[in-house]
Amino acid sequence: METDLTTFDCAVPGTPNGEQALMEQNEPIVEDTADMKKCPFCAEQIQAEAIKCRYCGEFLDGTGRQVRKPRPKKWYFATGTIVLALLCLGPMALPLVWINPRFKILTRAIITVIVIVVTILCLYVTVYAYQNLINQITALGM
Repeated sequence: METDLTTFDCAVPGTPNGEQALMEQNEPIVEDTADMKKCPFCAEQIQAEAIKCRYCGEFLDGTGRQVRKPRPKKWYFATGTIVLALLCLGPMALPLVWINPRFKILTRAIITVIVIVVTILCLYVTVYAYQNLINQITALGM
């Protein structure tokens, strides 16, 4: 089952009048991998000087489509939910702050300190108002 695959005719792009050229079949077609690099988006081999990937269409210099930051996937990571929980539950909502992946450790610490200080101030005002109420009740003789 041997066939003679030494030469064949093929049209060479860019030649006038569709001239035919002879190519050797036995010569392996080798891409020059030194001038190639991988696309960071689709991992296909592209030319090293490429500005835009021919496979996925992404610009390699970063001027292509603007990639938005993904929104929080869970409803309890939303800022509105955390603020509402802190206003309603006070320090019992602090675990929502600490498990939120968007907050840095410094932000978590600052929010915790603020919530604890506001909670202490609210307790102080409540105790002070209760003592004033008791004093007024005793002054009225009830």
